[in-house]
Amino acid sequence: MRRLEKIALATIAAMLASCQTMPARNGGAEVAGKGDPSLADIQTIVVIYAENRSFDNLYGNFPGANGLQNLKPEQYLQRDRDGSIMKSLPPVFGQGLTVASDPKQITTEATRGHPNRAYALDDPNGYGVTMDYKLHDLIHAFYNQQMQINGGKNDKFAAWSDAGGETMGYFDGSQMAMWKIAQKYVLADNFFHAAFGSSFLNHQYLVCACAPFDYKTKDDPKKYQNNISVLDDDGVSLKPDIKNPASALDGPPKYVRYGVLTPDFYAVNTMMPPYAPSGKPAPKNAGEALDRITLSPQTTETIGDRLSAANIGWAWYSGGWQVALDGGKPADKIVFQYHHQPFNYYANFAPGTAARTQHLLDGGMDGTKFIADIDAGKLPAVAFYKPQGNLNQHAGYATVRAGDEHIADIIAHLEKSPQWQHMVVIVTYDENGGWWDHVAPPKGDRWGPGLRIPAIIVSPFAKRGYVDHQQYDTGSIQRLINRKYGLRPLPGIVERDDALKAHGEAPMGDLVNALELPR
Repeated sequence: MRRLEKIALATIAAMLASCQTMPARNGGAEVAGKGDPSLADIQTIVVIYAENRSFDNLYGNFPGANGLQNLKPEQYLQRDRDGSIMKSLPPVFGQGLTVASDPKQITTEATRGHPNRAYALDDPNGYGVTMDYKLHDLIHAFYNQQMQINGGKNDKFAAWSDAGGETMGYFDGSQMAMWKIAQKYVLADNFFHAAFGSSFLNHQYLVCACAPFDYKTKDDPKKYQNNISVLDDDGVSLKPDIKNPASALDGPPKYVRYGVLTPDFYAVNTMMPPYAPSGKPAPKNAGEALDRITLSPQTTETIGDRLSAANIGWAWYSGGWQVALDGGKPADKIVFQYHHQPFNYYANFAPGTAARTQHLLDGGMDGTKFIADIDAGKLPAVAFYKPQGNLNQHAGYATVRAGDEHIADIIAHLEKSPQWQHMVVIVTYDENGGWWDHVAPPKGDRWGPGLRIPAIIVSPFAKRGYVDHQQYDTGSIQRLINRKYGLRPLPGIVERDDALKAHGEAPMGDLVNALELPR
């Protein structure tokens, strides 16, 4: 074992030993049974995880879907921070609507006075910003989103966004290749991202159905106090700073402290993984403190652990993974996102472990290695694919068009794969990216669910040309895997089910409603 690996493992042990009160640990992975025989023909489940789009932002005009058609004013009118209805949307402060590298500059002044409603970003008679442009990276964070949702009214998105009225923009998604794929297969129009806020937390929920815990801040809260969010009296809103503009029309919001942790040390906003590749270096000496925004190594059980214990093959394919590990210049070009690699936060997948070598795979630049495994029929039973940054559709550093074309190309390869006849593919997004949607999320547990996002189910078993209205969230992917293989659900899935029931909400489905399976 190399010296750095020994140091990492020693650091984990020291952290765990020092924690007197910590979140309950899950027991060993258990298999509940042999799985649902009705799903026997499904042999490969593929999850393609894109970035930062609400349902209305891309699919609001999809025929047959619960979209932007015939909305009443109370479904879209935005309210100011004091609760009054805004006379117009706030301008997009700062850089304006588009990033500096785009040729068509839409300045702050050009966005001032926009009518208080949802609007087409690509309307040629309006801003004319197409899916080839990189737009503002809107705030999308744990407490901020709950303030925007405002108890299910979804009427304070503009008030608490750092991008003003940009949050109300949407595209004519009919131009997308994935729109045509959704028409061919199944579009789910009642699918919510499982955790409020950010990419970081929703990637974690995808694999552990949980919010991670930062042990180092728990052990020394004074040292890491800037990690901890300061909340208002309601316990779910950030406390506004004394200099916070009273009206969103006068400027973006200011808070006493917008941190990465809850007051009880759960990580809900972006933190770096403790292992390379990471935005922060790992400690060089045993006992040396982690960087402030580096998360303590996690030991909670994941869906990967459950699959491994049941001897079911699985892998997380990450576009550009090896390039990022090597620290090469192309990692900057592809905008590799360290916090989009959820298994890299867990001690079970630390450098030097057999599990890391077996399950955390390089998807290749532009997904070439993932595509090679698709074409060769070598995908494991469960395969997650994370496109590299410039191909994931994230506002700020990626365009909708580039990601759309890339994912559609992946689907084309999957349809020709030797494994296709027994495959189910779920294409969805980690979260809404700060973009508004008109549908109120169901009331669940402390962590979510958050806003509605697109989800497309692609499979030879898919109900063709079907819009699925059943309620789902990100955890529905785990529900499908659990049902297929007879795995006991992780505690967070049970917690979500119980919370929905307690609030009188519909249960989350397992995506089987989107399929027509042989009897």
